[in-house]
Amino acid sequence: MARFNGKVSFITGGAIGFGRAFGRALSAEGSSIVLADIDKAAADTEAAWLTERGFAALAVECDVADETQVDHAVEEAVERFGGIDILVNNAGKHLTKYNQPFSVLPRHEVRALFDVNVHGVINCSVACRGSMSARGGGAILNISSIAARFSGTPYGVSKLAVEGLTVAFAQEFASDAIRVNGIAPGLMATENALDDLPREMIDDFVSNRQMIHRLGTMDDIVEAMLFLCSDSSGFVTGETLQVSGGYPLSH
Repeated sequence: MARFNGKVSFITGGAIGFGRAFGRALSAEGSSIVLADIDKAAADTEAAWLTERGFAALAVECDVADETQVDHAVEEAVERFGGIDILVNNAGKHLTKYNQPFSVLPRHEVRALFDVNVHGVINCSVACRGSMSARGGGAILNISSIAARFSGTPYGVSKLAVEGLTVAFAQEFASDAIRVNGIAPGLMATENALDDLPREMIDDFVSNRQMIHRLGTMDDIVEAMLFLCSDSSGFVTGETLQVSGGYPLSH
């Protein structure tokens, strides 16, 4: 039996990348999918792809930094599917420019980064709590990064804040039977990473900084997501799972 039959999953940044992969994997396991994305056209395209294959999917326009938009997106999801059981806080800013020092990156860019990566997690988690509680509980998954542990840049600090929110919401939402966990991916073979990073940096990372000498794949993160969102991890909350090929343990 599919692990997520009867469940409804709300995925931010659901139109592309990890978000798209999460939606397809959860659909295949029986969940209805809400693709919340700032790019409504891309979300519509992915929702149509899922619908054509017999899955239940809804695209909603949602800038996670905008509290009002988030509330409306959640209301639309609840109206369509009756509630929300799983929230994946995947939307985030993550290009190389956000790995500059705080004194170099323009202040408005720092603010925009934290609005999405940090306040976006807050907005969506708080907005989904009521529906999850009404359905007897749920699971929230936050996407962090190994940069949270080893980077003093705005991006790394934003992801460290996400890991702090994972602990805070695990405590705050426990009374509603809502588990909150996170995944901290390492260097992954995604289009964005491969386009954004120098090849020599990628090769050095895989060969010299990891204990498993290959790039991480989308499937590595998807499998971790499925575990943390399912009843298989029913005794796990407040944790961030590092999926990074052993980095930085090889140091």
